[in-house]
Amino acid sequence: MMSELVTVGHLSRKAVIYIRQSTPQQVLSNQESLRLQYALRQRAQDLGWHEADIEVIDTDLGRSGATATQREGFKDLIARVTLGEVGIILSYEVTRLARNCSDWYPLLDLCGYRRCLIGDRDGVYDPGSANGRLLLGLKGTISEVELHTLRGRLTAGLLSKAERGDLALILPVGLVRGPHGVVTKHPDREVQERISLVFATFLELGSVGKLLRSFRHRGLAVPRLDRFGEVVWRTPTDSIISRILKNPAYAGAFVYGRTRSCGATYANGKTITTRRPMEEWKVIVKDRYPAYIGWADFERIQAMLRDNHAEYVRNRTRGVPRDGAALLQGIVWCGRCGHKMAVEYKNANRYVCNFLQRSQGGPLCQHLPADPIDAQVVAAFFATVSQEELEAWQRAQDTRRQTEDALDRAEAQQVERLRYQALLAERQFNRVDPDNRLVASELEHRWEAALRELREAEEALTLHRASRTQPDALTSEERDNFLALGSQLPAIWHQAGMDRSQKKALLRCLIEKVILHRTSPERIDIRIVWRGGEVSEAQVEPKVYALHALSRAADMQARMLELARQGLTDAEVANVLTSEGYRSPRCHHVLARTVQVFRQRHRVLRGASRTHPRHIPGWLTMSELARRLQVSRGWIEHHVRNGTIVIVRDVAAKRYLFPDTKKTIDVLKKLRLGKIDHINFVTSTSK
Repeated sequence: MMSELVTVGHLSRKAVIYIRQSTPQQVLSNQESLRLQYALRQRAQDLGWHEADIEVIDTDLGRSGATATQREGFKDLIARVTLGEVGIILSYEVTRLARNCSDWYPLLDLCGYRRCLIGDRDGVYDPGSANGRLLLGLKGTISEVELHTLRGRLTAGLLSKAERGDLALILPVGLVRGPHGVVTKHPDREVQERISLVFATFLELGSVGKLLRSFRHRGLAVPRLDRFGEVVWRTPTDSIISRILKNPAYAGAFVYGRTRSCGATYANGKTITTRRPMEEWKVIVKDRYPAYIGWADFERIQAMLRDNHAEYVRNRTRGVPRDGAALLQGIVWCGRCGHKMAVEYKNANRYVCNFLQRSQGGPLCQHLPADPIDAQVVAAFFATVSQEELEAWQRAQDTRRQTEDALDRAEAQQVERLRYQALLAERQFNRVDPDNRLVASELEHRWEAALRELREAEEALTLHRASRTQPDALTSEERDNFLALGSQLPAIWHQAGMDRSQKKALLRCLIEKVILHRTSPERIDIRIVWRGGEVSEAQVEPKVYALHALSRAADMQARMLELARQGLTDAEVANVLTSEGYRSPRCHHVLARTVQVFRQRHRVLRGASRTHPRHIPGWLTMSELARRLQVSRGWIEHHVRNGTIVIVRDVAAKRYLFPDTKKTIDVLKKLRLGKIDHINFVTSTSK
C-alpha cells in the first residue's frame, strides 16, 4: 500500500527495518512478535522499495530500549541517517526504536533534517512536518511513560513479595530450596558443620585473618557453589570467608535491598552498585530460613568486622617498647579516624593523631594528654589479675577446647569425604574396559590423585591429634599464686629497678591495643582490647585550660549564679554543683575558689564577709590617694617600689595606709612636680 508521503527522493535511498526485543528471554519465547517485525520487509516493498534496497538491523535483539548506550544497532541507524543513506525507518512500533525521550527526540530532529520518513504498523509519518512530529512525539512520550508504568508495576509486585519474604533470591551454599519453595539446610552434614565452624571460629578468634590461618594450617576447605549450583570444596580465602560472615541468610533472615545503585555503569553496561549499611536495608524478615547462628550473634559479627576494618587496615605494627614516658607507645589508636597515634613529648606527654595532617595537610585529628590515660590503663591492668579474671581465663580455655574439638571433627569429616571420593575413583577404574587405554589411563590418574589427597589429609589429622595437648586445670596452689600476683603487681610496678621499657613490655603481655576518642572537651573514652579479644571500657576526665572550655560551662555558670544569689556560701555552692555532676577546669569536683572568682566577676558580692573595709577613718588607701592626687595607682606603686616613697605595709589592714592629712597631699604634689625627690612616711620627714 503506497503512501502520499513517499517520494522519488525517498525511494532512491534505503529502507531500514529496525528490530529489537528487550530481553534474551523474549527472543526465545516471543517468536510471534519476532516474526511480525521481520514481516515489515513486505511492508517496505508495498511502499515502493525494491528488495535490494531493504536492509534489516537486528543486532539489538535482547537489549532494552531504555537507553542507547549499549545498542550498537541503534547507533548504526543514527549514523546512516546522518549520512543521508536512509529514506524510511520501519519499526513495528515506536517502542522498538526508543523508550527514552532523550534518545527519541534527537532521532526525530535528525530525520526531519535529512527528510527521512518513519513508519510503524499504524502508518507513515514525516518528522519534518508539524503533524508528523506531533504524532511521533506523543507516541514517544507514551512509550516512555509505558516503560515507567511497567517498571513501577514490576517493582511494586517485587517489593510486596519481598516484604512477605516470599521472593525467591539466590541462596548461599548450605541452604537449598525444595520443589515446593521450602528452604532447608543442605543435606550434607559436612557442609552444615563447616559453615557453623566458620562462625564459631570467628567469634573465638575475632578476625578473618586468624580464622583463615587456622583453616589453612589444618588444611580445611570450605564449600562453594559452582555456576551450575553444585557444591564444590575450595581453599579458603579472605573474600570467601567474608562473604559467608556477612550473609544474613545464615542468621535465618530474608533480606532485600542490601545494595544501592550509584547511577553509573561499567563498560559492559552493568550498573555499579554499593553496599548499604545494615540500618538502611529495605526489607528484613527474620526466622525465614533455618539458621546457622542467631541474629544477635550475626549483628555482633558485623560490628567486629567493622571494627577490624577501621583499626587494622593500615599500619599494624606495635613497635619495640622504648624508654619514653608514654606507657602506651605503639599500641594506642585513634577512635575517630582509626589510624595509629604517635607520641609527643613537647611541653607535656601527649598522644597525637597526625596521619591526616601528614598525608593531606589537614588539622590534627586528636591531641590527648598521656598521663591521665596511662594512669587509667595501668589501674585497669592491675584489676585484671583477680578472681573474675581467673574465671574469664577458664571460660576462654573452655571455648578454645570446644573450638579445637570442632576443628578435629571437621578434619575427620573431610577425610571421610576424600575416602569416599577415592573409593568412587577406584570403582570407576575397575569398570572401564582395559583395552580402552585412553579412558583407563585418565581414570587411573584420578584414582591416584584421590588416594594422594586422602593420604595427606589422614597424615595431617594424625599429626594434629598427636600434637594437640589438652590444657590441664589449675591446681589449688597455682590458683593461689595467680590471685596473689594481683596484690604484688603495684609494688613491683613502683620498684626503683622497673624502667619504662619494662613497664611497657608488662602492659603488652595482656593488652593488645588501646583506642582513644575524645567525646567532649573534658571526657576521653578509652577502649582496651585485651589479648584474647576481651574488651573493657573506661573514661578519663582531663584538665582543661579555662571554665568556658567545659562542655556544660554555660549551664554551670547559670546554676552557680542562681545558688549564689540565694545566699549560699561559696563552699556550699561548690558542693551542690559537684553533686549535680559539674566540675572545675582542673579537677574532678567544683572548687570554692572557682565559685568565688566567677561570683565576683559578675558582681555578686557578699558585704558581710568583706575582709577589708573600703575606707579606714584617718587613713587613705592607695586607690583613694590616687583619686585625690588625680594620678594612676601605678604611679604611686612605682615610687613605693623604687624607694622614693618610704612606707610600711599595715599588718592588720594588709595594705599601705597613708595619713589622711593635708600635709600628705601637699608633699605628694611636690613629688609629682619634682620639687622634692624623697618622702618618708615612717619618720614623717621629707627633703
